[in-house]
Amino acid sequence: MSETISPAERLKTQVELLPILVRAANVAGLAIVILVLVTIVASLAPGFLSPFNLFTLTRNLAIDTVIGFAMMVVLATGGMNLAVGSIGVCSIMFTGYLLEGLGLPIVVSILGGLAVGAILGWLNGILVVRTGIHSFVITLATASLYFGAMLILTHAEAFRELPDAFNALGKARYGSYSALLLVTFVVGASLFVLFKYSLIGRQILAAGANPVAAKLSGTPVDRVIVIAHMLSGLCAGVAGVMVTARLAAALPSVGQDWLLPSFLAPLLGGTLLSGGVVSVVGTFLGAVLVTVLQNGLVLLEVGSFWVQFFLGLTLLVAVALDRWRSVYVQRAGLKR
Repeated sequence: MSETISPAERLKTQVELLPILVRAANVAGLAIVILVLVTIVASLAPGFLSPFNLFTLTRNLAIDTVIGFAMMVVLATGGMNLAVGSIGVCSIMFTGYLLEGLGLPIVVSILGGLAVGAILGWLNGILVVRTGIHSFVITLATASLYFGAMLILTHAEAFRELPDAFNALGKARYGSYSALLLVTFVVGASLFVLFKYSLIGRQILAAGANPVAAKLSGTPVDRVIVIAHMLSGLCAGVAGVMVTARLAAALPSVGQDWLLPSFLAPLLGGTLLSGGVVSVVGTFLGAVLVTVLQNGLVLLEVGSFWVQFFLGLTLLVAVALDRWRSVYVQRAGLKR
């Protein structure tokens, strides 16, 4: 005798499937838009699919995606990290100092740069939970603080005599594609497993979806906010090390233009500004869309001011999509 499903159980199943369907639709939509954009750019700029341009594009994509991941993990809590670029440049300069100034091995220097990123992110998290001030204000302040401290400590001097073996990391390729994509895939896979299967990942999402309910259910909200900021700082550190390898130098001027890409990739990819929902695959596709758009405009010799215009317009579209998704999720009873 077959079991009958009650209306309540059927409704619960439908509600559980809704966020999966929304994310799948978002990813499919992004993939279609990217395919159309690539087709248009390739037809207008024949050099778009050349080996040299594909290497340049994928190298930039690898870094921009990790920058997007750095913002994504904090957005998951309903917060922001406006200090992504400042943390990244601190990791860049510390890695350069360890490599050139102290002559330490490459692996040790890279780990040192990552540690600086994680520590600065941890400090952001501590300040947010201890003061109760929104992360927008805290990270806006620490962005200036970290960048200023870095300039004071380094006297704004670049490190340009880095080991050839380290610089080779930024030039490594597989066919026409940058080997830095492997780093991005490792970071992305780690975050996917974190949010999909680990307790701490589910706690971060719960804290972002409804911090009051999460705290009542036993979730250590303050602790997971600190962890999220630390992960954000670590991702910014990874991006910083990748930039150092790409440029074959540690430059103090890098990182100030990371803020816009850091928001664009996750928001286009389906991560909600209000927290509680993230998409690692969507963030990667969002970064692909932005990188292809930038690269295409450059190949078409569009002025840099027009590039900034289109990026700003893209951000407005991303925010509008975020608002639509947020309202849809709330009406479906999935949040709050």
